Amino acid sequence: MQVGFIGAGNMARALARGWGDPVLCTDSGSGRARALADELGGEALGSNQELAERADVVVLAHKPAQLAEVAWEAAGSAKAVVSLLARTPQADVRSAYPGVPVFRVEPNTAVEVGRGVLAFAQSDVPVDGDLDQRVKELFARVGTVVEVPERLMSVAGGLSGVGPAYWALLVEAQVDAAVKRGMPAAMATQLILGTMAGSAELIGARAGDTLQVRREVASPGGTTARGLAALERGGVRTAFVSAMDDVVGG
Repeated sequence: MQVGFIGAGNMARALARGWGDPVLCTDSGSGRARALADELGGEALGSNQELAERADVVVLAHKPAQLAEVAWEAAGSAKAVVSLLARTPQADVRSAYPGVPVFRVEPNTAVEVGRGVLAFAQSDVPVDGDLDQRVKELFARVGTVVEVPERLMSVAGGLSGVGPAYWALLVEAQVDAAVKRGMPAAMATQLILGTMAGSAELIGARAGDTLQVRREVASPGGTTARGLAALERGGVRTAFVSAMDDVVGG
């Protein structure tokens, strides 16, 4: 399946690197499409119309505000469209690309290393043949695909889509705390990254029972309990609720 990216920014680059295949791509003059094609093979094309004519699936990785402008060039030639556009309902994309199967995906940048999490909303109109499955399999090559109802896609973006940035901030905060106590940053980072990966596996093994995992670590009145209490006093839950509200909007 030949993929064509309209837009060659961070998310397009992460997906393309994760797939590792030659790409067709365009940009609005930034030069990123040429850099991506030079890196992975493929072509940086001169127009969105040509890209739509040559690609089996067009991935919209441009800015959401450019939807109508891009569709004016590409809609007449696109065979199938996958929208990565944040906070842009599937219905809006379908209106811009009438008669074309439209899928909505909320990936995160961990797709670059094959460990992404991708919220996937199937086309909300019937499609021919096995296109749904083929598109899903394409994205499953770079991570875990989770089918999510269209109405919850923005919430999914507020969890997994932004996740790498949030986890990077949490790692940074813990490294800073360790450095203040005299530990080298590289050593602290190694400890934290290993702990994050292992904790994810452990929570999965407990079927998502985070309370059980916390109880297995935190003895009443012990050091972990005191640390958790400090995080609660610091407003960690409120901060994540506020972050979700700001990301999802409305």
